[in-house]
Amino acid sequence: MSTMRCVAVAGVLLAAGCLRAHGAASGASAEAGAGTRQEEVAVDEATEKVIRGALKYLAGKQAPNGSWSIEGGEKHQVAMTGYTLMAFMAAGHLPEEGEYGKQVAAGGQFLLECVKPDGFIQSGNSNMYGHGIAAIALAELYGQSRDARMRPKLQQVVRLILSCQNNQGGWRYAPRVGDADISVTVLQVVALRAALNSGIEVPQAAIDRAVAYVRSCYHNDSTGGFTYQPHNNSPGFARTAAAIYSLQVCGQYDDPHVKKGSDYLVKEMEKILKDGRDEWFTYGQFYAAPAQYMIGGETWKAWYEKLREFLVKHVKREGDVAYWEPQFDHGGHGQGPLYVTAVYTNILAMPYHYVPLYQR
Repeated sequence: MSTMRCVAVAGVLLAAGCLRAHGAASGASAEAGAGTRQEEVAVDEATEKVIRGALKYLAGKQAPNGSWSIEGGEKHQVAMTGYTLMAFMAAGHLPEEGEYGKQVAAGGQFLLECVKPDGFIQSGNSNMYGHGIAAIALAELYGQSRDARMRPKLQQVVRLILSCQNNQGGWRYAPRVGDADISVTVLQVVALRAALNSGIEVPQAAIDRAVAYVRSCYHNDSTGGFTYQPHNNSPGFARTAAAIYSLQVCGQYDDPHVKKGSDYLVKEMEKILKDGRDEWFTYGQFYAAPAQYMIGGETWKAWYEKLREFLVKHVKREGDVAYWEPQFDHGGHGQGPLYVTAVYTNILAMPYHYVPLYQR
């Protein structure tokens, strides 16, 4: 790790510590071992080979303009570029640093060029969902590289998010104040946390309102799950994963809802792995893995080992290239090999501990 990166990561972790202190005041005590012992989970040789093959696959899918998109066109360029950059960063690649440093630099530049004067990250059919994941990627890139050219654009991006938060504390798909759902809300609040960690000013009141909205989507103690909107239907795996992940990145590590949500995910995961698919498998895993990682202990160890075994078993190989087909998502929600490969690579690489956002 370069000296600049060490300094940047130290600053990010200091900011995370401040948020943790802010959140701990109102939370209950965590279970023994929670938030610790992540180092006991390691990437084994077979998994490392898969990660290397998947990164090569992703690098080969980059467009000349630096973007990634759903195969067969330019669909969801902003979101897919964000997801793919997170995969490369999880494996230790930063702009001009690491084997794929040039690809990461080009992807980051593409996102910066997509930032409109009002701060909305737009290319084609963009929405606040794509804006959120792209904002997270940009904040992580800036936080670790400290490239001064990125800061003004990231500030614009954050201002757009803040301007679109509604009175309940949430966000929806359009870049304006309206109603809200937990899916879009989680991405915006995580982007705010990542930006705050990188040194961008974010009002604590905005984060507090977002936390209140997420808590309002809690189903009840009998399930421990979260719903799509407050008092809206039954809880779901992806919604619950997104909710407890966002609570933790906002410093609410000891919130009782986090433990109950984690237990809910463990129960649902047994069913999902048995069936081999779920309606929102990939989307849910994108949140569930870092949520359980931050809980740590035996919870993370068991989660990673089961998911790693499942993913490595189903990976496709062509020479030294590795990728996954979107076969685990009902109803076409997998969005193609590039999306699922980016998400699964990110998850498998988490024990490298390269992404500051995932550190407590």
